[in-house]
Amino acid sequence: MKKLFLAVCGVALFLSVNAQAQNKKSKNVDTQSIYQFKVEDLSGETFDFSKLKGKKLLIVNTASKCGYTPQYEQLEAIYKEYKDKGFTIVGFPANNFNEQEPGTNAEIASFCKLNYGVTFPMMAKISVKGDDMSPIYQFLTQKEKNGVKDSEVKWNFQKYLIDEKGHLVEVYYSKTKPDAPEIVNWIKQ
Repeated sequence: MKKLFLAVCGVALFLSVNAQAQNKKSKNVDTQSIYQFKVEDLSGETFDFSKLKGKKLLIVNTASKCGYTPQYEQLEAIYKEYKDKGFTIVGFPANNFNEQEPGTNAEIASFCKLNYGVTFPMMAKISVKGDDMSPIYQFLTQKEKNGVKDSEVKWNFQKYLIDEKGHLVEVYYSKTKPDAPEIVNWIKQ
């Protein structure tokens, strides 16, 4: 009887340790969020994504000399409409596609303000693809880092939707406008 009791205790201990290991492993996956990143904004200040906890995010790579550049207007409109309802937009200028963002950070800031009245957070210019891809875009595009899906940044104004817990939800390519029903309906949920 004593041997049976010890065997049962041993199995229970094994199962408990295994469950704790699995729980710890799943918690590690949960920590794969956008909140781990700190980046530089257009004015050179540190922008900490952890300050956006609890908000839905739309992250977009931008360019000033692109056929999709007028999307700044729609981005600003949905930002103004939903910024007080748990939503924000974060723009990342990038010069990866036909050199359509050649300006300095100061020139980009001026262009966005003067031409589109942009008030949503704009980050310093980065690379969104290639060998010099920014760590935040590695996270957005690699399933092993975001835990959801692989994607490739195909052009300027590609949109990444991030939920209130900092996890990637969906990717929309450039042709999907920022105020498209599928994006607005997600913001409203």
